[in-house]
Amino acid sequence: MKWLIVLMLALMAGCSSSPKKESAISPEIEARVASWNQLIDNGKRWSDKRRLQAANDFVNQLVFVDDIKHWRQQDYWATPLQTIVSGGGDCEDFSLAKYFTLTGMGMDQDKLRLTYVKALELNQAHMVVSYYETPKAVPLVLDNLNTRILPATQRDDLYPVYSFNGAGLWLNKRNHDSDFIDNSERISLWQNLLKSMDVEAADSRTMICRYQYYDLPAAEARTRCP
Repeated sequence: MKWLIVLMLALMAGCSSSPKKESAISPEIEARVASWNQLIDNGKRWSDKRRLQAANDFVNQLVFVDDIKHWRQQDYWATPLQTIVSGGGDCEDFSLAKYFTLTGMGMDQDKLRLTYVKALELNQAHMVVSYYETPKAVPLVLDNLNTRILPATQRDDLYPVYSFNGAGLWLNKRNHDSDFIDNSERISLWQNLLKSMDVEAADSRTMICRYQYYDLPAAEARTRCP
């Protein structure tokens, strides 16, 4: 009988406490997201010039990957959190991550636009971030093809087409002037992105966990996260 009592006590002890659950998020991703959040927090005290350089450098260190390989879609706009967690993206993902990193630092969205251009040397569509110190200023260009932040007048390899932010949509001209044509609600990928970011904000830890399994079906990714 003594062995039975010992066994029962052992089982009761095991039921009384459960082992501490480890985080389902990998240490590497934890560190990268923490670095990004710290950058945004630090940037709230910086000048615009320092913010631009820091955001451009941080995002450009990620790996360039085409949508079809990375997200298995022909054209997909990843949220900044998806880009940071997955460690890469294409030119649109890089630009969106820079844009929202800068607005997160407190930069006025009126100074920023996401600009579609034609990359002349590559003969293909491309996206960059344009920074306008004043509404009529020649914008500075944040790019992943040329990592130096240069005035648009020094980027003869880019032909501007249109630009947008949360406030509107503009048709760009070669002389770096632009005409307002509409609000940005007509851009469906932009609206889908904003909705996804709202979902993230409600439970960022869960979404970080799922995003690290971006190369798995969504249903399977959910089973791997608490």
